[in-house]
Amino acid sequence: MSQAATLPPVSIPSRAAVTRVQAIDVVRGLVMVIMALDHIREFWSPTRVRPEDVTQASALLFFTRWVTHFCAPTFVFLSGCSIYLLEQKLGSRKRLSGFLLTRGLWLVLLEVVVINGILQWGAYNLILLQVIWAIGWGMVVLAGLVWLPRGVLAALAFVIIAGHNLLPNIQPVTTDNAVWALLHNSPFLLPLRGLPPLLVPYSFLPWLGLMLAGYAVGPWFRLPLAARNRRLRLAGTALLVLFVALRATNWYGDPQPWSVQPRGMLYTVLSFINITKYPPSLLFVCLTQGVALWLLSISETATGQLSRWLRTFGQVPFFYYLLHLLLISGAAWVWSYLAYGQPFNFSFAEPKDWLAGYEPSLARAYAVWAGVIFTLYWPCRWYRGYKQRHSYWWLSYL
Repeated sequence: MSQAATLPPVSIPSRAAVTRVQAIDVVRGLVMVIMALDHIREFWSPTRVRPEDVTQASALLFFTRWVTHFCAPTFVFLSGCSIYLLEQKLGSRKRLSGFLLTRGLWLVLLEVVVINGILQWGAYNLILLQVIWAIGWGMVVLAGLVWLPRGVLAALAFVIIAGHNLLPNIQPVTTDNAVWALLHNSPFLLPLRGLPPLLVPYSFLPWLGLMLAGYAVGPWFRLPLAARNRRLRLAGTALLVLFVALRATNWYGDPQPWSVQPRGMLYTVLSFINITKYPPSLLFVCLTQGVALWLLSISETATGQLSRWLRTFGQVPFFYYLLHLLLISGAAWVWSYLAYGQPFNFSFAEPKDWLAGYEPSLARAYAVWAGVIFTLYWPCRWYRGYKQRHSYWWLSYL
């Protein structure tokens, strides 16, 4: 399953006193809405064919999965931007460091205990470490790194994002090399004695690079709007040009080269944009964040009902994240019971174990997606208002 908040000792300014950046809220809201589509597809319409397999998957199935690739990296990048802006509001690096440490550890705990419970209906057959786990540890590490000069952190972000594709991929992963695999590896399953096995799609190091990049770009959001947008568009264009140049040559930046497809030109194009998310390759970052930077450059002055809805979701990201998983997973329990006479978690089942009569349906997935997003808006709007009217410490953690 593929894209943040927590506990005490740090006090955070009143929500009413915080000036938010609309572009960040709108773009974050957009990627969270798209993210829900991927989670719904996995619970409501899993397929025997891998969606990224351009030799077998339909173009619509590929695109349904591919468009959600923009979610996790943008979510992590914007977390870094928000951390910088929070530092400016707090006016204290010490307070920021303490908050990042407690919030990060809280997110890791929630990923392991609460989110796994929601996704697996309380079964805990495995411990799945996903984006909230990566964000949590990113905050823990950044709690120490914020004391370094911002230029050093920007350089570190560049080295991680541009260079991690040179690091080896460990196979098989064992308890002897698990620490390195948790830092950087393709997805792996690690059996644990006396505990459920670990399933780790989100190795930590590349996602830390994205968070550091967001933190380094944070000062741009304090510039006059015209200057900010100029920098965002220039950087976004540079990333997209770099993506095309490197991808066209198959020289560096992604372990999976593109190729001409016998199914036709459309699938050759899909092969070209089919880049590696786990861990996020250099080309994956160039493409997704090139688009994200352009979206950030046009979202600050966006008006209309759509932007208001997206902004609402983006202002309560972790509340939305927990609630959308709970709604999708719980509704899938009810649907499978009504449709097949028993609750069945298709998201965590092998195709050979699927219930008789099940057939995947993207139409079903898209219909459920529309219903879920409509339903989520009202509690998210209520919670946003509650946060704006109150300044309890625990609101900074949810």
